Amino acid sequence: MEPPPAPGPERLFDSHRLPGDGFLLLALLLYAPVGFCLLVLRLFLGIHVFLVSCALPDSVLRRFVVRTMCAVLGLVARQEDSGLRDHRVRVLISNHVTPFDHNIVNLLTSCSTPLLNSPPSFVCWSRGFMEMDGRGELVESLKRFCASTRLPPTHLLLFPEEEATNGREGLLHFSSWPFSIQDVVQPLTLRVQRPLVSVTVSDASWVSELLWSLFVPFTVYQVRWLRPVHRHPGEGNEEFALRVQQLVAKELGQTGTRLTPADKAEHMKRQRHPRLRLQSDLFFAAQSSFLPSPGPSPDVQLATLAQRVKEVLPHVPLDVIQRDLAKTGCIDLTITNLLEGAVAFIPEDITERTQSLPTASAPKAFDACLMMMTSQAL
Repeated sequence: MEPPPAPGPERLFDSHRLPGDGFLLLALLLYAPVGFCLLVLRLFLGIHVFLVSCALPDSVLRRFVVRTMCAVLGLVARQEDSGLRDHRVRVLISNHVTPFDHNIVNLLTSCSTPLLNSPPSFVCWSRGFMEMDGRGELVESLKRFCASTRLPPTHLLLFPEEEATNGREGLLHFSSWPFSIQDVVQPLTLRVQRPLVSVTVSDASWVSELLWSLFVPFTVYQVRWLRPVHRHPGEGNEEFALRVQQLVAKELGQTGTRLTPADKAEHMKRQRHPRLRLQSDLFFAAQSSFLPSPGPSPDVQLATLAQRVKEVLPHVPLDVIQRDLAKTGCIDLTITNLLEGAVAFIPEDITERTQSLPTASAPKAFDACLMMMTSQAL
């Protein structure tokens, strides 16, 4: 029996916050007045939680007090199999669901998390991240951090996915750099449940996620500790990362994928342009039938692809399309770049060209299909 196919990005990321079910949407509308009252009240309480967390030193007492106050805010932290927690292991590995995963785990055990691709700032510190700069310097700094002998030891909590998913279908590809720090890591799984609305939305900011967390009745974070995983002799970072990813995915009942944060960014671009996505899908489906045979040179294939982009965007000069296609090698990305203004160009006057456009080289069936599907999208 063949394993089920890995889920695509449309199943790993939610693009809509509100429920699609009519009953749930009605329940949300009825709850909205109560939710707004909770939001205002919890905003004031949240300021006190922040001040208390800053005033108290890191200790069991601080974690207990802040965890209780967070429960009042609707952020409930639970853990399972805490007896498997090995305090000698300095690197903790977790899947990523919300922008506040590190804060929740920090309520259960003392740990620090670096904020990737962001310079040190007050916002970085106030959100509970370590202030570090640069990916290359980051790994060396984290190695020195783990090698320090200060007491009590502070553990590292890392998210190899680097981007949050909806936590239901699968895991993003685990980056290898977190597994180059030490030869033993302790994985943990994170499940997040929330009534009425989605736990996280792919293009939402952390401020938006915070406001929704305070609006809903509660959000439950369920942490489950797994046994430490040691590197096998001669095992590289990529193989180590893949083995831990499969272990975490199995415990969650999900699938480990090869999708990366770059795939998430591309998926979000397509979500912003649904008409573009429909047309580009038609082009990709027809490429195998309408592209020249392997004999012609790459220049001929590039000209063929450029002509098809020209049919969608007739006001864009052909040489601009060809230059961007030579860089991307993808019709979808080129059309996205042109629509979003990533490529500068001077629009052509198409009023005189509409009567003298050359006949498309593709069969008439493809033209009819393209026109029908585009009209339906409109």
